[in-house]
Amino acid sequence: MIPELKKTTEHKMHRSIDALKADLAKVRTGRAHTGILDHVTVEYYGSPVPIAQVANITLIDARTIGVQPWEKPMIGKVEKAIRDCDLGLNPASQGEIIRVPMPALTEERRKELIKVVKHEGEGAKVAVRNLRRDANGHLKDALKAKTISEDDERRAQDDIQKLTDKAIVEIDKLLAQKEQELMQI
Repeated sequence: MIPELKKTTEHKMHRSIDALKADLAKVRTGRAHTGILDHVTVEYYGSPVPIAQVANITLIDARTIGVQPWEKPMIGKVEKAIRDCDLGLNPASQGEIIRVPMPALTEERRKELIKVVKHEGEGAKVAVRNLRRDANGHLKDALKAKTISEDDERRAQDDIQKLTDKAIVEIDKLLAQKEQELMQI
């Protein structure tokens, strides 16, 4: 029972960290990267699909993304979808390719993005702590039901605390890395 609880708690903590990584990837820095368009959807024959399913996305240079739709009629739709997403991008089509230049970030915008990043990190830490609380609750219930001994409960709580500490350190590393990325000009 205890090893299974530790395993599921650790798995859920990893999922929280992965969710944070995905959220941080959406916060754009001054550099271009293709992942920034991952959550943009395009109307394709009546249904919304991710942009990567209707176009080839490449980096033209450090500050420009190239989007090349596989079907010519999709150029306008893809361009509109990129413009309408909440990333503040201004795509321009040139023949069969859409160029998406990444605007430079102002100092004020960088500081706003750092606040957003810290908020995301705090949310991830809260999620990890909630997982610790839930796991400790299960241990207390097992102790009350007399399915585990007090020593086993204490050891398991220590192990879960170690998992929590490890996850928090990982989150702090990710936040520091993203902050550093945002402050680079």
